[in-house]
Amino acid sequence: MQKLTEVGDHMFQFKWLWHNLIGDRARYIFALCLSVVGSSLTIINPYIGQRIVDLFIAGNDAASNLTDKRGLLIGLCLGMIGFSLLRTSLAYCTTLLYERASQNMLYRVRIYLYNKIQGQDMKYYDRNRTGDLMTKMTGDLEMVRHSLAWIIKTIIESLTVFIAAVVYFFYIDAELTWWLLILSPPIGIVAFIFARRVRPMYVDLRERLSQLNTTTQENIAGNRVVKAFAREEFEINKFTEKSVNYSTANKKAALVWLDYFPYLEIFSQGFSVILMLAGGLFVMNGRITFGEFSAFSALVWGLSNPMRSIGIIINDIQRFFASLTKIIEVYYAHPEIVNNHNSGTVKRRYNGRIQFEHVSFKYDSVTVLEDINFTIEPGETIAIMGATGSGKTTLINLIPRFYDITKGRVLVDGKDVRKLELDELRGNIGIATQDVLLFSDTIDGNIAYSNPDIPEEDVFKFAELAAAQDFIRKMPEGYNTVVGERGVGLSGGQKQRIALARALAVQPPILILDDTTSAVDLETEEHIQKSLRELDFPCTKIIIAQRVSTTSQADRILILDNGRVIEEGTHAELLAKRGYYYDVFKLQIEGIGRGAIAHG
Repeated sequence: MQKLTEVGDHMFQFKWLWHNLIGDRARYIFALCLSVVGSSLTIINPYIGQRIVDLFIAGNDAASNLTDKRGLLIGLCLGMIGFSLLRTSLAYCTTLLYERASQNMLYRVRIYLYNKIQGQDMKYYDRNRTGDLMTKMTGDLEMVRHSLAWIIKTIIESLTVFIAAVVYFFYIDAELTWWLLILSPPIGIVAFIFARRVRPMYVDLRERLSQLNTTTQENIAGNRVVKAFAREEFEINKFTEKSVNYSTANKKAALVWLDYFPYLEIFSQGFSVILMLAGGLFVMNGRITFGEFSAFSALVWGLSNPMRSIGIIINDIQRFFASLTKIIEVYYAHPEIVNNHNSGTVKRRYNGRIQFEHVSFKYDSVTVLEDINFTIEPGETIAIMGATGSGKTTLINLIPRFYDITKGRVLVDGKDVRKLELDELRGNIGIATQDVLLFSDTIDGNIAYSNPDIPEEDVFKFAELAAAQDFIRKMPEGYNTVVGERGVGLSGGQKQRIALARALAVQPPILILDDTTSAVDLETEEHIQKSLRELDFPCTKIIIAQRVSTTSQADRILILDNGRVIEEGTHAELLAKRGYYYDVFKLQIEGIGRGAIAHG
């Protein structure tokens, strides 16, 4: 049953390859035909050699033929040269065609996979490691291309040479051919056993490579954290462990070939031994001519070489299937939250009214939000507070549909977000988070990320609103300063302010700020709050914050605890309730007071 499943999987994989050769199918088929033709021509030179030996070297009339048929000898020699050149030319053209077809397929599939990954929802990224995705986009794709261009070519050419040699041998002498072919069944059995044993090893090898790449990616991306905690040696040891695991699996898969190599090599060499014994006996008995024996000798490699290289081919084929399985997983992955990209839809600007109606959300089996109800009117500023893990970030992630709710409805301007076009919905929302990601681009390019055509004076304006203009002007090249990967070279507060400017540059009707001012000083925070209150475009603002200095200016404050709204009201109303908000207020005011006394 498992064997039938594997065969079915392999058939599906080859169908997938054929589907993705669209545009290059004719080129690839032509290359396959040239491979068959070029490999079939391998019997021509042994045949010509047979004629030369029988007519001019070992035949009874060899001496007279050298005198009387010299033109034929020259013609046969020129024919051998000509066919050798023809085979070389065909091999060159065939390689070009295989490379062109495989590179074109690689390009198309890579673009498709990248678009596919970009279109996945947040759950996909939660469940797939970055290093694994990078391996699929690079090493796995290249392995498939290599298989298409070289491994399949090698298999076709080896089979063609084998079949052509067998047909030609039967034409010369069937009995001697059967003696040679007696070795084929045991070689096939050894190859089958080897393939069954090595396949799971390459699946495991592929997983270990993915783990190695994931470790590498995480450590390079998190190099600041590693250095901050002086954990370089620990991370080096962890990387070394993953590298050793991959190396061990690689050696194990490669060296397993040594268990079978002696048998295949002995059987492959056996062709020559049988030819020497049986062929020599047939020559002495006059059953075949010396020229025919020389033809057997010249072409016996057509039987032995495919057998000798079968291990290498099986190794590469197993790598190919392991890599192709991973690629197909991405290729056919379907997001639960789909962006239709309806270009014909007229993008409208929202008013910014947001409603949560009995909203609950579960991540797998864990309840994160439960029965959330509130409404935010257009232009209103709402602050959200709560302990770590209370569900604040999850709540705001439901508005742009990074995740879909489990129960209830989230409405924007009276429409369920699940019925809105994602491009339009997210185009109406500006988001700035505490964990800022800046691209390896100029500061100007990062601020204008949503609209590269935004006027330069607007970039300056939004940077000023985000209290970023002063430090940007002090940078070596101002707004044209290229920031490092993920904003390396900037402080946490600077990155947050650039991220805020990037969110404001959308001029969104809905602005979501997730603890965006946590890394800035109080004076800068006051400047940002003032800017947000005086925006020159209508905007509903949702601000997650832990500072009372931030939340006190909001129209309303929501307090979350264990996924539920436990308090709601203005700053004054919540202080009067003497609940969670009042406790936080007292702690922060007392902390400021103690800090002022200590400073004095």
